[in-house]
Amino acid sequence: MIRLPDNFLRGSYPPLVTPLRDGGVDYETFARLVEHQVREGSHGIVVCGTTGEPSMLTTSERMQLLEVAIETAKGRLPVVAATGSQSHEETVALTAHADTAGADAVLIVTPYYSKPPQRGLVEYYIDLGDRTRLPLLIYHIPGRAAVEVQLDTIERIAERVPHLVGIKHAVNDLAFVTRLLARFGFGFRVFVGLEELSLPMLAVGAAGMMNAVGNLAPRRVAEMYASVARGDLAAARQLHFELFELNQAIFFDTNPIPLKYMMKRVGLLARNEHRLPMVSATTELQTRLDAVLGRAGLIGDLAE
Repeated sequence: MIRLPDNFLRGSYPPLVTPLRDGGVDYETFARLVEHQVREGSHGIVVCGTTGEPSMLTTSERMQLLEVAIETAKGRLPVVAATGSQSHEETVALTAHADTAGADAVLIVTPYYSKPPQRGLVEYYIDLGDRTRLPLLIYHIPGRAAVEVQLDTIERIAERVPHLVGIKHAVNDLAFVTRLLARFGFGFRVFVGLEELSLPMLAVGAAGMMNAVGNLAPRRVAEMYASVARGDLAAARQLHFELFELNQAIFFDTNPIPLKYMMKRVGLLARNEHRLPMVSATTELQTRLDAVLGRAGLIGDLAE
């Protein structure tokens, strides 16, 4: 495994939402969201992760979003391009574009729907690794992709792809994190993909978080990482409880339905628009989310 700079691919890397306006991608608002992450102290960003609804976007839209992010960030924080798809051909195209556009790393989800065998995953990532020199992270989210990655599969990929540097782990399996770090060492970047597991995974040795709630409360999420990094577990625990209800609220409905509503409610989005088959929050869900935002101190008078 290649050695990365100590502070690279560590910390809070929120996967940004994709703002929509009248059916089209709102690139101007997206640029403002990138600027917001810079201002609020996030350590990096992810473009077109699950929270960005990539399966509802065209390949060209995903490419343009990455270009906007890189241009807006201007090197002030790293930009990770999520280039995975259910299609190998589309993943190849998106990964090649990330190379030429100037992304700092790529995050490639396991192919979804097809449910490939483990040997297929090995060949898939080796093939993609041969096509880029960017640091590569596997995105492990079996709840959406319907396929798990086994430890020996990652070992076989790492033997052939020295720039495989980590994994986003979005499954309720803390033991797997320990097994990964015991096998590959603490230089292997394990990113939290389930909000509620942020503190325990960081305490075990995870490199950071790629949490949807980082769109809504980026400074608090970044500070949780910083607290653990400096050994202040009491401060990290306090932030864990402060963020806990917000973390749960992200999944009151399919992500990012609740998140887009909450971002609109606090003024980060002009509208919480989706593309089918995703739909906006129901009236009942909005009321429930308003209560969460009020208790989190993100909005004031709930009757406003």
